[in-house]
Amino acid sequence: MTLFLKIFLWFWLSTALVVGVVSFINWSTQPENLGRQWQIIVGDTININAQTAAQIYENEGQNGLEEYLSRLESSERILEAGFFDVSGRQIAGKRLAAPTENLFDKAFSSEKTEFDVQTEDTFAGKRVDLKNKAQFVFIAHWKRPTFPASPDLRKRILQILGVILTAGLFCYGLARYLTSPIGKLRRATQKFADGDLQTRVASEIGNRRDEVGKLAEDFDEMAERIESLVTAEKRLTQDISHELRSPLARLNVALELARVKANPETQSLFERIETESYRLNEMISRLLTLSKLETDAENFEKHEINLTKLFEQIVADADFEANANGKSVKILQKSECRVFGNENLLRSAIENVLRNAVRYTKENTSVEVSLEKENKNALISVRDFGAGVPEGELEKLFRPFYRVQTARDRKSGGIGLGLAIAERAVHAHGGTIEAKNLENGLSVKISLPAPNSSI
Repeated sequence: MTLFLKIFLWFWLSTALVVGVVSFINWSTQPENLGRQWQIIVGDTININAQTAAQIYENEGQNGLEEYLSRLESSERILEAGFFDVSGRQIAGKRLAAPTENLFDKAFSSEKTEFDVQTEDTFAGKRVDLKNKAQFVFIAHWKRPTFPASPDLRKRILQILGVILTAGLFCYGLARYLTSPIGKLRRATQKFADGDLQTRVASEIGNRRDEVGKLAEDFDEMAERIESLVTAEKRLTQDISHELRSPLARLNVALELARVKANPETQSLFERIETESYRLNEMISRLLTLSKLETDAENFEKHEINLTKLFEQIVADADFEANANGKSVKILQKSECRVFGNENLLRSAIENVLRNAVRYTKENTSVEVSLEKENKNALISVRDFGAGVPEGELEKLFRPFYRVQTARDRKSGGIGLGLAIAERAVHAHGGTIEAKNLENGLSVKISLPAPNSSI
């Protein structure tokens, strides 16, 4: 689950929970519930008033009772109050405006306060028992308070859904605001990792002054520093390679002059010097090629190439060299393919991969190669029958000067530049290259776009 979705869902669920709690509180205090609560309060008050009226009547008689009821009727809560005997005759208080026979019967036969709720008024009755076992009924007329109308269930559900949907839109915008710069940072990091060292992100995020904005500024500062270091390293490699060419050329001239005057005993030493000089010259050439691919890959001259013909030439040369070491190169499949690019670069890329396979395949085995069309692209496969590469080091295989086994590479003459040059040459043509371990050996696949594809 993405960070955006996590933030959005948490915000939305939290908002929905708050809306649910508030709705429950509002529901619990709706007019119906308020009315019930009001009846409870009235019931308790009537019970107290009834008991008080009974005690006053028992101790002070009817005059005291009349005075007490008059005081009740002068309050804001009770409009009228009456005291009735068992026969239903009112013995004290004002004559009630509404008939109370039904309420009297209900109250007389009940142990609790009974109500007769009308449109605007409420009548409440309570039976009381005197010490002498006499029974009376106290009835009071209360003015019913006005409660706001309760919305129906459907309307309430629509209101809640409306609030939740509105909150969802707000949460979506907030989550997008929080995660959008992180997405831009991630895309910039991927572009930077793919080799675009000029990638910057602070300008895309905007004038944010929070932690994310500071992170974008730190990223740009880091990217600028890395670009400077990599550029300086490439320039240094290129400069050193150029500077080495001159003394190496003079060394070869001196070597030829010395060989003329050499005796048979020193001839083998001069041959060794010549071999090492040739290897050094090859290394410098590859360094210059690698440096140019990394800095001026877009400036190479490109045109349409018959890849099939080029493929046949490279395989024939590699097979000739492999035969000298008891190995061979075998074509499994060959299709007619044409690509748009630089012939020398593509030749170098395919040769380096193929010669690397010939170098490490076992004796008396054949390196298997194929050229075929796949999704309108040209796919070149090279498979050897060597020891393969540890899985954890496959991604490092195309790094300059990288060696899986240093001693083996030195013995075989490898300097760790061939596959690096192949990768950069393929990328310069908009293609891809990848290595994969098989059950017995290593497979390298090169994919190149067709002439009508984007390069």
